[in-house]
Amino acid sequence: MTKLEAKQRIEKLKKLIDKYRYQRLVLDKPIIEESVEDSLKNELFDLEQEFPELIAPDSPTQRVGGKPLEKFKKFTHPEPMLSFNDAFDRDDMEDWLDRIARSLDSKIPARSETRLNFAEQNLGGFYCELKIDGLAIELVYKNGVLETGSTRGNGIIGEDVTQNLKTVEAIPLAIEKKIPQNLVVRGEVFITKKDFQRINKEQSEKGKTTYANPRNLAAGSIRQLDPSITASRRMDSFAYSLKTDFNQKAHEYEHKILKELGFKTNPHNKLCKNLDEVQNFRDYWEKQREELDYEIDGIVVIVNDNRMFNKLGVIGKAPRGAIAYKFSPKEATTKLKDIIVSVGRTGTLTPIAILEPVEIGGTTVSRATLHNEDEIRRLNVRIGDTVIVGRAGDVIPDIKKSLTQLRTGREKKFHFPAKCPVCGQSVKRIEGEAAYKCANKDCPSIKREAIYHFVSKNALDIDGVGPKIIDSLMDAGLIKDAADLYSLTKEDFLNLERFADKSAENAVSSIQFHKKISLDRFIYALGIPQVGTVTALDLARKFGSLENLKKASLDGLNSIYDIGNVVALSIYNWLANEYNQKLLDKYIKNGLYILKQESTQKSLKFKDKTFVFTGTLDVLTREKAEKMVREHGGDTSSSVSKEIDFLVAGAEPGSKYDKAQKLGVKIISEKDFLNMVK
Repeated sequence: MTKLEAKQRIEKLKKLIDKYRYQRLVLDKPIIEESVEDSLKNELFDLEQEFPELIAPDSPTQRVGGKPLEKFKKFTHPEPMLSFNDAFDRDDMEDWLDRIARSLDSKIPARSETRLNFAEQNLGGFYCELKIDGLAIELVYKNGVLETGSTRGNGIIGEDVTQNLKTVEAIPLAIEKKIPQNLVVRGEVFITKKDFQRINKEQSEKGKTTYANPRNLAAGSIRQLDPSITASRRMDSFAYSLKTDFNQKAHEYEHKILKELGFKTNPHNKLCKNLDEVQNFRDYWEKQREELDYEIDGIVVIVNDNRMFNKLGVIGKAPRGAIAYKFSPKEATTKLKDIIVSVGRTGTLTPIAILEPVEIGGTTVSRATLHNEDEIRRLNVRIGDTVIVGRAGDVIPDIKKSLTQLRTGREKKFHFPAKCPVCGQSVKRIEGEAAYKCANKDCPSIKREAIYHFVSKNALDIDGVGPKIIDSLMDAGLIKDAADLYSLTKEDFLNLERFADKSAENAVSSIQFHKKISLDRFIYALGIPQVGTVTALDLARKFGSLENLKKASLDGLNSIYDIGNVVALSIYNWLANEYNQKLLDKYIKNGLYILKQESTQKSLKFKDKTFVFTGTLDVLTREKAEKMVREHGGDTSSSVSKEIDFLVAGAEPGSKYDKAQKLGVKIISEKDFLNMVK
C-alpha cells in the first residue's frame, strides 16, 4: 500500500470509528458489535505503525473515550484514566513485546528470540486479569470515606456518578483500615448475566425496549439520574488498580492491598512468568468464559514490575506496559476478495463470499454465504468491499454489512453466471423466487448420490463424512465432486455448522487416511452403473491399474468372465464420458494413490462354487469371509437359491437358514468353512 492510499484509508477509518464510538459511548445506542469497532481500530493501529508520520492527535488510537454527558457534574481525574491498545493473536502479543524491548534497548534485534527473552527477563512477569465487559470507574476516598465516584469520560474529565456508585454493594462506602488521607482506586462496574436476563424480562413484560448486552445496561444504569433505578439493577464491581502509594513494587501487590482494604477483586487473575503462560491463561478463559456469571471479552496483560511499568511510559492514549488481549470476536471486518457460486442439491445456485482470512469466534473464516441475488442487492455488496462478517456459535459465517464508506472506486458488482459452474448447462431464475437454478437434472451437484456412495462403508469407508456433511460441504461451495474431498483443510470444516476443532481434525484425518486405496475398492467407489464389489474386483484383476482400465475397449470388457454385454457397455460408456475422464484425472491430481492390483488368486479349490453367509460369525467379518471365497476362485451371493452350494451359518442365522434347509443346500459352520480354506 502506498503512503497516499494509506492516508486515504486512515481518514475513512477514523471517520467511521468515531461515528461508532459516539453511538456507543455518548448515546449508549450502539449500532454494531463492539468487536467490529475493535477490528477497525486494529486495522487503523497497524496502518499507523506502518506509517507513523500519519498519526494525528484526533486519531481514535490516540484518545480514550467519548464526551462526558451534560446531565452529570464533571469531574477531573487526579491522573488521566488511560485505555489499552488491543491484541488479537500471538503475533500481536509478540509485536507488543518487540516494542517494549526496543524502547528499553534499541540494539535488541527486532522480532528475534533475543528480543523475547530480553523482554521476559526484565519485566518481572505479566499480571493477567480477566477483562470485564462493563464500565470503568474511579473512586476517590477522603479520610477513609468515599467522596467521589466517576466514569472514565474522555480520560481527563469524567462524570460524577457518586450517588449511583454508592448503590453498588461491592464498593466500600468507607475504609476501616488506616490509609493515606487521599485514596484513589479504579475498577469496573458490571451486570451479571443472571441480572441482565432478569432486567430484560422485566423490560419485555412492560413493553419496553430490551438491552443489547450487559455492558450497555451497566453504562445506562450508572448514568441514571435517579439512584433508586441504579440500585434496582443490582450492579457488581471489581477493583483492579490502586493509584495511591502504598510502596507497592508490583501490580500483583496492588490487588492484595485492595482486598485487605475491603474491595472486591477478581479471584481468577494470575501472575504469568512468560508469554507462553499468558497465552495459556488467555486460551483457557476463552473456553471457560461461559462458566462465569459475568461477561468477559479478553484479558488485560500488565507488566508486573511497577518501576518498569512506569519507566515504559505512555504512547498516545495507552500505557506501553499493558495491553488488552482480546478473545476471538463474533464479528469482524475483512476484505471480500471474490464471489463464487455453489450448486445445491435442488440445483439452486448460492453465492459464496471468498474472504481474506479473519479470526472469528476462535476460527479462521475464509468463506461466508451471501444467500441469493436479492441479499446481495440488499447488502449492496461488491467484490473488493470491506465487510462485516459474523459467526455466532455453530452458525455458518455470513456477511452482515458492507462498509461502503471505505470504497475506493475499484470495487466490482457481482452478476450471476448464465451457465452452471459445475456442468456448464443453462441457468434460470425461478419466477417468484430469489433463486437461480441449474436446468440440467443430471448435473453432478444435484445427483449427490455418487459422493455419498464414494464415502460409504463398502466403498472408501470414510468415517465422519456422511451425507449430511457432504451436503453442507457442497452447499458451502467447498466441494463439487468426491475428488475435492482430498483438498479440504481443517479450516474448511470449521466453517460448517456443528464443527469444532476436534471434529474438524478427525474429518480431515479420516479423509487423508484413505488417500491410498486398492484398485478394486476405488472402482467400486466410483459408482459405475451395474458395477458391484465382485465386478469391481474382476475389473481390477483384469486391468491391474487405473491407467489400463481407462484404455479398456468394449471387446476387452466383454471378454471378462461373468461380465455380459449390458454391464460391459455401461462400464465403457462411463469411462468414455468427458466429465468422468476429468474426474479420474482430478483424483490423481489431488493426491489419491491407487494401488496396482496384485493377483490375489491363491487357489481354484472353490471354482464354480457359490457361498452364502448368514448370522454372526465368531472369527471373520462377512466382508473378509467373502474375500476368502473369491481368493480361492469361488463366488458369493446375498440370497439363498437352488444354485447355492454352501450356506455358512453363524449365530442367530435367521430365515436364510430355514430356506437353505427346505432347498437342501449344504449348511456348514464357520469352523467348517475355515477348514475348507486351509
